[in-house]
Amino acid sequence: MGDMRKVQQTPGGTFFVCLPKAWAVQQGLKRGSIVSIAQRSDGRLMVDPMYDSESSPRTVALVPGPFLDREIVGKYLLGFDIIRVEVRKRISFEARATVKETASRLIGLEIVEEDYSGIVLQCLLDPSGFPPEKILRRGYAIAAGMHRDAVSAFIDGDARLAGNVEARDEEVNRLYFLLVRILRTIVQNPSIGEKLGIRPIECLDFRLVASLVEAIGDESVNVASKVVEMANSRLAEDLRKLFLDLHAVCFGAHEKALSAFFSGDVEEAQNVKKLHEKIESISTGIEKVDKGLSIEVLPQILSVSAILRQIYEHSVDIADLAMPKEI
Repeated sequence: MGDMRKVQQTPGGTFFVCLPKAWAVQQGLKRGSIVSIAQRSDGRLMVDPMYDSESSPRTVALVPGPFLDREIVGKYLLGFDIIRVEVRKRISFEARATVKETASRLIGLEIVEEDYSGIVLQCLLDPSGFPPEKILRRGYAIAAGMHRDAVSAFIDGDARLAGNVEARDEEVNRLYFLLVRILRTIVQNPSIGEKLGIRPIECLDFRLVASLVEAIGDESVNVASKVVEMANSRLAEDLRKLFLDLHAVCFGAHEKALSAFFSGDVEEAQNVKKLHEKIESISTGIEKVDKGLSIEVLPQILSVSAILRQIYEHSVDIADLAMPKEI
């Protein structure tokens, strides 16, 4: 618990509270200094002693190593604005390639300087211009399209469409990383969350939903990979109908789950969980048909059925995060 301060009142009726001396000294405040006081959506007041000064960019220096790509991604997610990759002598060709490939996977991260001994990366995005809901909706739209096309590619044996699904997975990952960066920035700077209409306590739910959306994209890639394993063969009509039915239920489940999460509609979220019996019924039908299939395609059929059920489970997890909106 922080310092407890008693609210006082002047003869004219103005209420006031004294600032903690240690904090005021640490912030460089003195008599006559001006601070900004803003009311948050939850009714709390935020005192900002640096409201009129430009925040300096957060900078970090990295030395190339075996996990350079992971280090760059980690610093990006932590909200660092400038990432310097430096060595005492000449930076290796492999390190340069790693830096450039990693930067291409992170939205807004650009190479702004480069010489024989290092590379400087800078994130050029203003976090206040990227509402988390908008990023999440965009990521979901791509993942949902991947799900739809992956099933179509599987039942039709369309290798070209399957390859297109795999190509889109990188964009879902890029949006996921961007969203994590924005959410962490909001946690560290609640004033940005006020501008974007999201409270720090909501960031965890957004992060969880984003990871589940990203998982739906990954599962769709797994479905697409089965097309090549089945030598691009089309499914028989009875299996085709069963997989289309299973796809329709699973697809509708994550659409309803995302809608319930954004709207806070707990009744719609509960309806997602009620689809479990229908999922199991269709899956059982697929297993019965599987008994007459050849050993070459049977593993792929069972695998895709299991993957689609897993997508449904991700939808249930998203629906579980739907909470009534506060009035």
